[in-house]
Amino acid sequence: MRLPVLGPEEMNPRQQELSARITERRGGVRGPFRVWLQSPELCERVESLGAFVRFESSLPKHLRELTLLMAARHWDAQYSWNAHVNTAIEAGIPEAAVEAIAERREPVFPDEVDQAFYAFCHELLELHFVTDETFAAALKHFGSQGLVDAVGSLGNFSMLGMCLNAFQVDLQPGRKPPFPDIRGYARVAADGKP
Repeated sequence: MRLPVLGPEEMNPRQQELSARITERRGGVRGPFRVWLQSPELCERVESLGAFVRFESSLPKHLRELTLLMAARHWDAQYSWNAHVNTAIEAGIPEAAVEAIAERREPVFPDEVDQAFYAFCHELLELHFVTDETFAAALKHFGSQGLVDAVGSLGNFSMLGMCLNAFQVDLQPGRKPPFPDIRGYARVAADGKP
């Protein structure tokens, strides 16, 4: 990691308070929170938003996890992907779809609702706009709150990916790089060679 990891003795009272809260809610201060603690007020707000989009959003759990994987792949955020890939599969995202996203192929979802959600998120991330047809299909299934929550999730997880990459947050010990075209913090050929 490019920044020093703050030990408890190096934290000011505000950082210690946030560290305790994050540990209680998430089981420890890991990954991006080691970075965000450098800016305690940002850390508090980011942690709150992240908790909402992961645990309280109007979207079903498998689609909350799908937004995380899509943003992680969009930003090549390996730590984030590794932290959530198994949870996404356990929540109901088909393993074949997960593999397709990791390899930058178009996934196919057996459920038309999930396919409509994927199309909405994909167009927004990749094209920066959503066609009227895709928007209408997603709105039909998720309503206005669901689409707003989807955009909030993508935004939150995009910020997460940028944080992980800019500060080169280490991959979890024992986890292999999840993307064929990324090694360390650089793009390589799809076969893994520079």
